Amino acid sequence: MRPFRRVLPALALASAALLAAGCAATDDGGSAEPVSGGTLVYATGDAEPTCLDPHVGGNYPQGLISTQYLEPLFGRDAGGEIVPWLAESGEASDDGLSWDIALRDDISFTDGTPFDAEAVKVNIEHLQDPDTASSTGYLAVEQVESVEVVDDQHVRLHLSTPKSALLEVLSQQWAAMQSPAGIARGMDENCQAPIGTGPFVVESWAPQEKVVLTRNDDYVATNPEADHDGPAHVERIEWRFIPDAATRQAALASGEVHVIDNPLPTDIAAAEGQGLGHLDAPRPAASNRIELNTAQAPFDDDRVREAFLRAADPTPGIETLFAGTATRSYSVLSSAEPVRLSDEDLFRTDADAADELLDEAGWTSRDDDGVRTKDGETLTVRFPVSTNQSTAAEQSLFEQIQANAAAVGFDVRLEPMDLSSWYGALAAHEYEAVSAPYTTVGPDVLRILYHSDGTIPAPSGYFANNAQLTDPELDALLEEALATTDPDERAELYTQAQRIVLDSHAVLPLYDQQNHFLTNGVSGVAAIHTISTPTFVNAQLTE
Repeated sequence: MRPFRRVLPALALASAALLAAGCAATDDGGSAEPVSGGTLVYATGDAEPTCLDPHVGGNYPQGLISTQYLEPLFGRDAGGEIVPWLAESGEASDDGLSWDIALRDDISFTDGTPFDAEAVKVNIEHLQDPDTASSTGYLAVEQVESVEVVDDQHVRLHLSTPKSALLEVLSQQWAAMQSPAGIARGMDENCQAPIGTGPFVVESWAPQEKVVLTRNDDYVATNPEADHDGPAHVERIEWRFIPDAATRQAALASGEVHVIDNPLPTDIAAAEGQGLGHLDAPRPAASNRIELNTAQAPFDDDRVREAFLRAADPTPGIETLFAGTATRSYSVLSSAEPVRLSDEDLFRTDADAADELLDEAGWTSRDDDGVRTKDGETLTVRFPVSTNQSTAAEQSLFEQIQANAAAVGFDVRLEPMDLSSWYGALAAHEYEAVSAPYTTVGPDVLRILYHSDGTIPAPSGYFANNAQLTDPELDALLEEALATTDPDERAELYTQAQRIVLDSHAVLPLYDQQNHFLTNGVSGVAAIHTISTPTFVNAQLTE
């Protein structure tokens, strides 16, 4: 048996560092005194969820808000180690085909339903139910064949194949635990107000305006980031939807709101001088990257893919547009992942080499606009852009890449659209290039993004392998890594897998998935170390 035991490290130290980063400052630069109670106002620039239940679909905006009212079985500390949350321990069988999970016995959902093994069973079955239309959560528990209730505080998961990353993916917000009674109400009602064990409760939702969360006065401090026993300090959270970054920033500066996400890079750079707090919490697992659709022309030709990578030249744009708040990446994994493989040489800009590669691939003629042609077809690259997920700086970066690629004959057609339309374009394969952020926990994200199974849509219709890679050698490495529990062996397998992905020329890494929060008039804002969403369990307004 390979056990995971409830051993709590000195998380208070990690929390303290994050608290300092989120500490509000007075106009004269001194720290303000925190007060009890009050309403914390959060303004988000991410897309408003269509459902507050992160089991349904499974995008980052759902993760952001649901962190306040739903909790997972496990968490992760600042060093990347899995730690307990609602669970007490997790232990794999010798063959890796079953996991015994012990649960806390002092937790209830906010509707009074006990948190127990039956609740875990209901949640996993909810994630697997095609009618739930889950994507991220569905992939987390895809290998679970059955859930056995051993007793009230013990559940056994039987798997179709060993999954060494099981506890990592069960720490995601998209697999967080909900009240079985809440789920039984049906999707429509549960989408409006999921019922969890967290420090806050969903009170109301006014679409396109705000969600109101109220304090759970009976909260048991299970959150690994909690620095005190009992309920949260603030009584209420107003979660406002303000799409425009300048409007969010103005509301923060005026004191109308206390926390904003997705600030402009220039506002991040200026925050300290303005007495604002800054929390930098880059997301784990995958880097932010552009992926090229290898399943259809023109990127079904490796030479054309390499030519695009050699022509794109994103580094100058990253340095100027992001005002020093983002660092160029040459890896498909986030810098938060210890097994990350980086290779700058593969992405070195060389327009002459790009021209030669395109000539070799037969794209030798050009039309009146300078776009290369071959057999009557133009070298067109459709690039749908989610305006809800890509910041203004990132969209400007895409425009620079568009211009750089045009110089060697690509016709990159940026297609800005809302999140729903963007998902539709991907589902219909109406893209040759796409920037598709994907947040999970740990290096198993490589299997989700690049295993050939990832070309098959989840029940929601979403598929994660946007590069459409189908490489048997890569599949075998990722499957072996999933079944391997030895850390050194896993690291070597993931390194080999990354080498194949990078050498495919199907991915253009840009930078870590940016995740910045600015604060004003509030202390104690921290980020959980799983998907880097903010938690307000310790937050206090300041005078």
